[in-house]
Amino acid sequence: MTALGFLYPGHSAEDDYPRMEQLLGSDIRLALVHTDIGEDAHRVDALLEMGSEARLAAGVEELRLSGAEAVVWACTSASFVYGWQGAHDQVRALARAAGLPASSTSFGFAHAVGEVGAHRVAVGATYPDDVASLFAAFLKDAGVEVVGVRGSGVVTAAEVATWGPDQVLAMARAADHPDAEAVLLPDTALHTASHIPALEDALGKPVLTANQVTVWEALRLADRRVNAPDLGTLFTREPIVQMP
Repeated sequence: MTALGFLYPGHSAEDDYPRMEQLLGSDIRLALVHTDIGEDAHRVDALLEMGSEARLAAGVEELRLSGAEAVVWACTSASFVYGWQGAHDQVRALARAAGLPASSTSFGFAHAVGEVGAHRVAVGATYPDDVASLFAAFLKDAGVEVVGVRGSGVVTAAEVATWGPDQVLAMARAADHPDAEAVLLPDTALHTASHIPALEDALGKPVLTANQVTVWEALRLADRRVNAPDLGTLFTREPIVQMP
């Protein structure tokens, strides 16, 4: 059994996690603890407070009791908003508080881009343009070429959580770029776990979504490789083990 822990801000698309647990197999458990987000706003000052050390530390004890082997801060905007160095400081503080390997969704995206063999990406963000541009800057610091960024101007996670598959696909299509080798959808408030293959079929390239890469990043920290095609290209990079 591999137990993985997630600190998830508030309540938006947390039902993606039991769905992904179901798709990953019976020996992987995803334990999710909700953090207090303060003000629900895709605004720099609110995001800095949402991802503060004190708010993350408050959920750590419950995760430790769950038996988690690694912990991921399941939020993109309230990690990349700190910048490349600040996001590293954030996960180091989380690792110290938890006594476990730690990461965040933002680093999950940076690592997942490499995993799918992409170098140039397009970003389709729910956020206002100024926040979306901070994610692009984070990716550039990670060595990823961003060929296009499209914000959607949505201010709250609560609104993002109401989006259905058609809205998600429309955002992905609008963000796609001919030079992009993958399309990134960076918001853990966005429901995507049930339709990543459909997004990839429509765009003809890998699509990386926030909750998907968050779980993949936790598996990476725990040194687990899982083949789960229903979670998209990211989960098909490891050859399937054939049973004798």
